Amino acid sequence: QVQLVESGGGLVQAGDSLRLSCTASERTFSRYLMGWFRQAPGKERDFVGAITWSGAYTTYADSVKGRFTISRDNAKNTVSLQMNRLKPQDTAVYYCAAATEWANRVRESAYNYWGQGTQVTVSS
Repeated sequence: QVQLVESGGGLVQAGDSLRLSCTASERTFSRYLMGWFRQAPGKERDFVGAITWSGAYTTYADSVKGRFTISRDNAKNTVSLQMNRLKPQDTAVYYCAAATEWANRVRESAYNYWGQGTQVTVSS
């Protein structure tokens, strides 16, 4: 059982930056690819991006490509989401999640473990 805890959310203005972190309880953290999802009010949870087990490769949704960056530190069991040039439409609850199958990385169903989420609000 992997427990994931997100932190770093908050209220920022459009154009600002914010860094979210997700810490895993499991010492075998490096066995999991890590994904970030977000859910805006009244909408479905959407894929934001994912990072491979070693951190060598990342992939992003078109809506955040070039603004968001995912990184991980396996020694600290942590994955981060650096969000730059934030927009009001980035407002959502952000979740980190752990999975084992890269081929299905954009699908919620591929992820075995989820954090509780952290709120990000971007004002205009």
